[in-house]
Amino acid sequence: MNIIKRLFRIGKAEAHSAIGSLEDPIKMTEQGIREMKEQLDQSIQALAQVKALSIRRKNEQEALVNQSSDYQNKAMLLVQKGIKEEMPIEDADRLAKEALKKKEQSLLDAQIAEGERQKLESDVEKMQININTLKSTISKWEGELKTLRARVQVSKATQDINKKMTQIDSDSTISMLEKMKDKVLQQEALADAYSHIADASKSIDQEINAAVDTSDAHAESELQKLKEQFNAN
Repeated sequence: MNIIKRLFRIGKAEAHSAIGSLEDPIKMTEQGIREMKEQLDQSIQALAQVKALSIRRKNEQEALVNQSSDYQNKAMLLVQKGIKEEMPIEDADRLAKEALKKKEQSLLDAQIAEGERQKLESDVEKMQININTLKSTISKWEGELKTLRARVQVSKATQDINKKMTQIDSDSTISMLEKMKDKVLQQEALADAYSHIADASKSIDQEINAAVDTSDAHAESELQKLKEQFNAN
């Protein structure tokens, strides 16, 4: 089949450098499958027609055989009528001969019909084999199409990743990281500077109060008083 030959060329075309992606083989496969399905429909219709002809010829052959038997019976009846003088012997013989001629013609036509029926049956068998092969081929290429589509998805994903990787400039990335590091160091240094400035701007009173802070001593004294109260009770 020309369609199948076209599909088998897909593998060769796919490997050819002129095809940049798998999309062209996918389109070719889809088109090929559509054409094969159309051919399958036409073949099934033709098969039905041939089967109908075969059935018709079979029915005709059986009818001719029955007709032959009928003429045989009529010829015998005519002969009997002649012998019994139920009709003129000359007429009986003449009609009996005509009946026998028709009998022979019916048998001949039945043989022809049977030969045609056998030929049609042979054609039906061949057509059925071709249809089964076509169905199998369609099923195979539908599976191949699924595989091709999956490969396209993987190919596109890989291509996108590789493209993004090629767009990454390692030198510019390192430079950016260095700038960020310098900025952090600058911020840390600036924070230290503000801390030193805050310490230097404390007033004399703040320094004196910090030096003579007696909050701990006062707390110690209060604790001692509480203990004495418990001891007195």
